[in-house]
Amino acid sequence: MRTAEELRALVESSLMDMKLSPELGELSGAMRYALAGGGKRIRPVLCLATAEAAGCEPERALAAAVALELVHSFSLVHDDLPALDDDVERRGQPSTHIQWGEAVAILAGDALFGEAVRLALTYSDPAVARELVEATLGMIGGQYLDITAASDLAELHRLKTGRLFTAAVGMALAAAGVPRAKQAPWRLFAEELGLLFQLVDDILDRDGYVLVHGVEGTRKLAEEAGQRAKDLLAEIPADTSVLEEIVAGLVTRTS
Repeated sequence: MRTAEELRALVESSLMDMKLSPELGELSGAMRYALAGGGKRIRPVLCLATAEAAGCEPERALAAAVALELVHSFSLVHDDLPALDDDVERRGQPSTHIQWGEAVAILAGDALFGEAVRLALTYSDPAVARELVEATLGMIGGQYLDITAASDLAELHRLKTGRLFTAAVGMALAAAGVPRAKQAPWRLFAEELGLLFQLVDDILDRDGYVLVHGVEGTRKLAEEAGQRAKDLLAEIPADTSVLEEIVAGLVTRTS
């Protein structure tokens, strides 16, 4: 089994070497800018770790993992726009719309999504692309709830954050050929991990759940989600050590 850091390096290398459609022309510069700066890459790493735990070489799931990161980056480019979060900085550098202008940023985000779908469609099993598109729609629905100040915080984050975590696992299982009937514990694990990730982010940002439950209350919720994630992994008859490492790393960040 490869470590989470080794899988992250695999993702970074693939992003660096990725060939974009020549029809995009110089827009590819803004797209690569949006992808730069690292970030945690937790979604593609989760995808690769799940695929390997399910008995598949990580390289087999690499296109799916990169597609996920493209969708995540597309969402960040659009979220940073003045019409939404109006953030001028992302990952320690000017946001894409600050660096390239709003119009180019919108097009770059659109193109990142298009490239993501193209990658997902390279698999013979349409479940990979279907999982990605459905998760993207869920994420957008969550963003809508966010900008309209919806009161259901759990549903907002289940969609806006959680859907890509579920897709990371679902796309990996599809790439690995795991039958849908055997996917339930994996998917439940993904839901708990998505919740854990959001709770940790809110603790660090003093936002979201923290405004409702306080820091200690949110930390308790995170610990409970982490434990449920670990319990679900224990039900899976596979080497889930790297997935356990991911859970432990998030739980540690809450303290």
